[in-house]
Amino acid sequence: MSNDVIDALHQSQIIDLTTTGRRSGLPRRIEIFLHYEDGVLFITGMPRRDRTRDWIRNITADPRVIVHLKQGVEVDIPATARVIADPDEARPLIEAAARRWRRDDVEEMIAHSPLIVLTVAPSPPA
Repeated sequence: MSNDVIDALHQSQIIDLTTTGRRSGLPRRIEIFLHYEDGVLFITGMPRRDRTRDWIRNITADPRVIVHLKQGVEVDIPATARVIADPDEARPLIEAAARRWRRDDVEEMIAHSPLIVLTVAPSPPA
């Protein structure tokens, strides 16, 4: 992976994320915000009590995703997503997102916001 791509991944930004539909098996692409904090790539969203997002359900069924960088560097990066449900593991990431978004409802976000951590596939040796 080039230094430009690594640098781009380490900047919080709007990306597209492709998951695999849990029932259809078809690619599902959404625009979402990628966060980077203390060496961790993660995605969260606004709290919703009423439902689980489809992208979370898709990742639960198949954790393989594609991160589509589109600001500055345009590249598609295979990754593995892990859904975070443990509030203690979620807290530092949710707090970082809340700071970035200037939100003060951290407890609500921990209880009701989707959260995944991404592991980017390593580049093959040159």
